Amino acid sequence: MYEEILLPTDGSESMDTVVDHAADVAGRRDATVHVLYVVDDRSFLTLQDGMQTDVEDELRAEGESATASVADRLDDAGVTVRTAIRKGDPGDEILAYAEASGIDLVVMGTHGDDYQQTMLGSVSQKVVTMADVPVLTVGIDD
Repeated sequence: MYEEILLPTDGSESMDTVVDHAADVAGRRDATVHVLYVVDDRSFLTLQDGMQTDVEDELRAEGESATASVADRLDDAGVTVRTAIRKGDPGDEILAYAEASGIDLVVMGTHGDDYQQTMLGSVSQKVVTMADVPVLTVGIDD
């Protein structure tokens, strides 16, 4: 049923529980986990051109570190892993990656009822609402 699982990460330590859930599901089904980091370009669109490049490079390096760390944990658990980094709106990029890669299940963290996340919009809410595949959300704390 689940052969290709997508695990979006933001690189935070609070992702540990989400990684554990993805590893459990993948391990039980011999599935591949795709670890995705999205460089959120909305956060630096108003910066000067030279600064945009510096910020993007810094965020891309953060993404490489984040995906490598999660991939190492999954690999240690015996799970087949693929990693990817994209740039854009995180919700849109997660949905596009899921469609393009034949993802069967998305496993992602959510901040639940945090009023700031609700007021500002939530990536997990967008994915849950718009994904064509099941989405397993795991509550995380900052």
